[in-house]
Amino acid sequence: MDKKRIRIGIALTGLAVVAGAVALLYAQGKPLPVSQRSSATPGAQAAPEERFAALPSRQGIGKARGEPFGPRSWTPPAPAGPKVAAAPPPKPVAPPLPYRVAGQVTHDGVMQVVLAREDRVFTVREGETLDNIYRVESITPDMVTLVYLPLDERQTLAVGGLRLEMAPPAAVARGTAAPPAPAAAGASRPAQLRWEGPKQVKAGNDFEVTLKLTSAQPVRALPLQLDYDAKLLEPVAVRPGELFAEGRFTYRVNPNGSIFVGASAGDAKPTDADFVVVTFRPLRSGNAELRLSAVALQGAAGRAIAHESPAAFHTAIVQ
Repeated sequence: MDKKRIRIGIALTGLAVVAGAVALLYAQGKPLPVSQRSSATPGAQAAPEERFAALPSRQGIGKARGEPFGPRSWTPPAPAGPKVAAAPPPKPVAPPLPYRVAGQVTHDGVMQVVLAREDRVFTVREGETLDNIYRVESITPDMVTLVYLPLDERQTLAVGGLRLEMAPPAAVARGTAAPPAPAAAGASRPAQLRWEGPKQVKAGNDFEVTLKLTSAQPVRALPLQLDYDAKLLEPVAVRPGELFAEGRFTYRVNPNGSIFVGASAGDAKPTDADFVVVTFRPLRSGNAELRLSAVALQGAAGRAIAHESPAAFHTAIVQ
């Protein structure tokens, strides 16, 4: 019984101390702790900040994506116009022709054309193929038609009046080639062609043969063809003479015994100069022959210049 009274007394003493502390805080104007106010005044309402702090956190509203209350038109959009089809890619075209006409040759009634590309010269006839890309479709006195094979496209080249009539070798050797074309107006006499070279050479020693030209009329361009004895002579070099030193000069050697030359002078003028110089190597002893099988001289105005063809050049090869 005494112990029970002691415990009750201690409890009452404690309650009295707590009540005194609360009364003291209230008298000083300090808010009570939440736990104390809740326990002291269970029915009292908590402050708004404390109530909001007790709520769980929420994600904020994102940035507005538009103007929800802005003006808006309900008129339907105008119908779109017809779609314009994209332009088709341009049709491929053949590149510019890389050839130029250096001359035209008629041999035994068959017309051929001489084409030059950079430092190469081609003598072709209808049906032949150049560089595996172009086919010679037709050759006329005024025009050459080539077909660009990858696109089957036709391109043309003007002949430009440079034509050769191939005389029979026997006639050339006798100096009885076909008569030259009429001289241009104002010309005093035909142009003269002549050979200069040694009459005798030693086998294995190179020698030069020069074709010289004397003309009172200005000479601008020419194609020509030389024939030589391939069993006795081997061409080593072909170079222009003084007449074409400042112009354009191309040539092609056929090992079977012919040399084609295409040349044009920088300035057309009367001349007495070297035409073309050929270096030969004698292969064995014998009588070698070099002849001018065809030539066409062209003047400043593009007209043909009459000329007299020289007889064949001969030299004796000794051991």
